[in-house]
Amino acid sequence: MAEGEFSGTSQYLTFRLADEVFALDIGKVREVLDFTTVTRVPRTPDFMRGVINLRGNVVPVVDMRLKFGMSAAEKTVNTCVIITEVEVDGERVILGAMADSVQEVLDLEQGQIEPPPRIGTKLNTDFIRGMGKRDDEFIMILDLDRVFSSVDIAGLRGVDAAAMQAA
Repeated sequence: MAEGEFSGTSQYLTFRLADEVFALDIGKVREVLDFTTVTRVPRTPDFMRGVINLRGNVVPVVDMRLKFGMSAAEKTVNTCVIITEVEVDGERVILGAMADSVQEVLDLEQGQIEPPPRIGTKLNTDFIRGMGKRDDEFIMILDLDRVFSSVDIAGLRGVDAAAMQAA
């Protein structure tokens, strides 16, 4: 974490995957949708749920549980899709992040955020910007631009093209 990366108070959208709480910088979030029908696209990675039609635009939807190596979960009334804006290799990509539930918009001050954990040299935790603390709970603050590699995004672009051809 760079010095001064967290200054003052910042707002985050918190969401739940299994028993863990994650957060996204509110500036990366466009909107939150109830889970809707997702059109599956053949030959995509397991974490790629498919695409949705968002006001005439094809938006890829990623199951964040599968992306993080968690087990798949059944859809519930709380399952939602967080429409986000990701930047990879200087290009902006809109994608949906499927979560078990959205919690709240949370204000965290600099003193409530610790650097990401160092878990050895073989595990890449670059996608964690920091660990927020509230009461006795840790909140993993994600760097969404680093959650998805350029290979993932290239695959998502292929999904866009395939969905457009099928339409």
